[in-house]
Amino acid sequence: MVAITAEASAGEKEISMMAEGMYPVATREIALRRKQLAPEINEAFENFSRAVFTDGALPEKVKQLIAVAVAHVTQCPYCITGHTRLAHRKGATPEEVMEAIWVAAEMRAGGAYAHSTLALHALGDGAAEPATDRASSSSRTRGGDGS
Repeated sequence: MVAITAEASAGEKEISMMAEGMYPVATREIALRRKQLAPEINEAFENFSRAVFTDGALPEKVKQLIAVAVAHVTQCPYCITGHTRLAHRKGATPEEVMEAIWVAAEMRAGGAYAHSTLALHALGDGAAEPATDRASSSSRTRGGDGS
């Protein structure tokens, strides 16, 4: 879980930009209200979040870099800001953060590329097999004996 609070200089500028846009500022009051409305669930989520980001097979820095990448794919401005800050606090360099973002961008683009299979099948263009695989595929489909 990422709590966005006003920090000096750069942090205040980012929060100000968020407030001027379409997303309201995440405040301590909002966090307290969420907790008040569903205290057990809120506590479970906070415990889960702490457990997820604890050093384990992956160090927290790597987990935060993964979170930065995922936040860019899910397009959560709160997560992008919070996890970028946390990754930096855990020692991630700006270059590492940017590479994580590029991995996310490639995966997002790769998903679109891979899903073109659905469009090609819908158009009737996906059913044809490459010429070199037709014979072997045909025999596999028929049990290998050509029947």
